[in-house]
Amino acid sequence: MTVSDRAHELALAAAQAAADKKAQDVVIIDVGDQLVITDAFLLASAPNERQVIAIVDAIEESLLNLPEKAKPVRREGERSGRWVLLDYIDVVIHVQHTEEREFYALDRLWKDCPTIPFVDRDLVDAEAGAGE
Repeated sequence: MTVSDRAHELALAAAQAAADKKAQDVVIIDVGDQLVITDAFLLASAPNERQVIAIVDAIEESLLNLPEKAKPVRREGERSGRWVLLDYIDVVIHVQHTEEREFYALDRLWKDCPTIPFVDRDLVDAEAGAGE
């Protein structure tokens, strides 16, 4: 794995924030061996523009609340709410409308790169509660 500890921390915190807002298909891709500009991509999708924006807002708030605060150096696409990109340098976050996710298929474009495991803590808590 080529991602830095900081990139790993940011990606996991952002993924959890996205999952908390019911993002679909949350995936973290380690692109560090392929790209010089970033270590990881976070991909998440939502079925409508309002939810895309809610996910983006939750991610930004979550990363601002980390012990070592993080603010995006660039934020693009928010007006249309179809594909919002947040650039944190170590991690680039793509929150896409489901249709854009299917059409642009970033998952397929970067399929040769390893993924970083992410498990929604709410799913873990639900499974632990069901097992008791």
